[in-house]
This record gives sequence, C-alpha cells and structure tokens, in this order.
Amino acid sequence: MLTLTLAFSLLVVMSLPAHSADKLIAAVLTSDLPRYHDAHRAFVKALAQRGYDQNNTEIIVQSPNPDPISWANSIRKFKAIGANVIVTYGAPVTLAALRESPEVPVLFVDVYGPVETGISRSMSMTGRNFTGISSKVPMATLIRTYQEIRPIRTLGIVYNSREVGSVVQLKEIKRIAAQQGFAVVEANVPSPATLDGAINSLLRQVDCLFVSEGSTGSRALDKIVHRASATKVPVISLIPDASDRGALVALEANPVEQGQMAGDYAVRILSGRKPAQMPIGTPRKVELIINLKAAKLLDLSVPFQALSAASRLIK
Repeated sequence: MLTLTLAFSLLVVMSLPAHSADKLIAAVLTSDLPRYHDAHRAFVKALAQRGYDQNNTEIIVQSPNPDPISWANSIRKFKAIGANVIVTYGAPVTLAALRESPEVPVLFVDVYGPVETGISRSMSMTGRNFTGISSKVPMATLIRTYQEIRPIRTLGIVYNSREVGSVVQLKEIKRIAAQQGFAVVEANVPSPATLDGAINSLLRQVDCLFVSEGSTGSRALDKIVHRASATKVPVISLIPDASDRGALVALEANPVEQGQMAGDYAVRILSGRKPAQMPIGTPRKVELIINLKAAKLLDLSVPFQALSAASRLIK
C-alpha cells in the first residue's frame, strides 16, 4: 500500500507543470459553467490589482469531469504540488476539497447556502481551514415577485440530485410551497440524457417552471425556456444570466462580484490571515430582473407592484 501511495503522489506531481513563483494558487471548478469562469476571471484580476500577478504568483485551473472521483483527484494533485490556497467554485467540489485537503487553506466561491449544504456550521466563522463567498439569495423574493404576476397552482422544479446546492434550492421551494399552498412537481435531471423526458413530463403538469442551479439545467436553460414558452409556461430561476436567456423572473447574484470578493479574501490568506477566523462573504449585488419580452410572449401582464420592485427590466 505504501508503494502504491508513493507512486500515485509522484504521478500527480509529474502531471502538473513545475512552478517557481512565490505563491501557487490552485483553482478547480465543479463544472464548466460560464458563471464559474466569470467569477474566476474577476478573481484573477482582483489578485493582480493587489500585487499578486504573473510575476510572483502562479494560478493553475482545472475543470475536471463533474463527478466526485474527478473532483477529489484534482484536489489531491493540488495538495501534492504544494498549493498555498485551493480555490473551489461550487458546493460539490468544495465538499471534496474539505475532505481531501484539510491542511491547505480552501477558499470557496459561488456556494449556494454554505450552512444549508453542510459546508460550514456558521456564516460568521467557519472554525476550520476554509472560508469563502456565498451566492445565496432570498428564494422567497423570487417566488413572491412571480406570484404578483400570476398565482402559482403547480410549480415544476428542475434540479440535480448530484449537486448539493441544487438540492438546497429544491428544499427551500418545497418549504415555501407548504407555507403558501401551491403544489410542487420535481424532476431530477442529473445528466443531459434525462432532460427531454423530464421537461416533457413537467410541462404537462405545471403552470410555472423553476430551474435550479444544477449544471444540467444551467447548460440547457435556453432549450428549457424555448420548450416552456411554446406551452405558455413561464420559467423562473436564480441562475446568473437566466433573465437574459428568457426567464420571466430571475433573482441573480453577480459572479463577477463574487470573484472580486474572493480575490480580497485570497490576499488576506496569503498575507497570513487564518481562514477559520474570517466570516463567509455574502453577495451585495443582487438583481431582481423581470423580462418583459418573455411576458409578452406568454401573454402575461406585469402589474406595477412587480415592476416597481424590479432592479432591472428587459424590454
């Protein structure tokens, strides 16, 4: 067993480039989604503005296959090459990092509900060798705004059981549904192969469709919106850029802001600050967006109360 472990360590070190910079930052994405790339570009820019640029800092990025084994392997590689900080985008790979590398500081970005996902016991102080930026926004605001446009009778939910943030959003909506008295029909879509059947089934049963942050739904959002619009079923979501892709109502945390905040956190950690003593950051730039083009296609009239609450309108 010792021989096998040593061989694996040598293999992972040789599989990544050697580095000579003063600091090494290793980043891994839960999946290859635009919002993670947007956040990471902002993160790199924020670091450079604070003096951590290509002259003294090396940043290695991996976007492995979206499964637990691949996430864990990436974290082990980063640990083996001596990363000063491991940056994780999304809850699933963050959980893998906390399991695989408790010794190396972990800085997470775009995690929906760090407490609800079981990543941290508290938002004020994690008490362990990690901290990060939450992407959680008030689900109740999204539901209330849509209800002002048209009351929900049966809400369909597209989620991914393999991604804990998506499951947390499902649970939140089911709790709101129980309080407000509308029905919920859920569809687990863990892969693209299951999408068409799930959407066909949902659209026969629901009068509104919520698409959670899962990677399958995020990638296929344009397709989902197109299919739903054809049957006059509005789509709502918390996915960044959902409104621009046709969702009727969206409540969106800004990935760029999250990356900027993470850059500030990384500088503090590289300067010696203990992640365990740093509070988890929360989004400040949250937009409630109503797509009036989508409303027109759906033959819906948006009342003044909803319009006045929106921070942006798409006309």
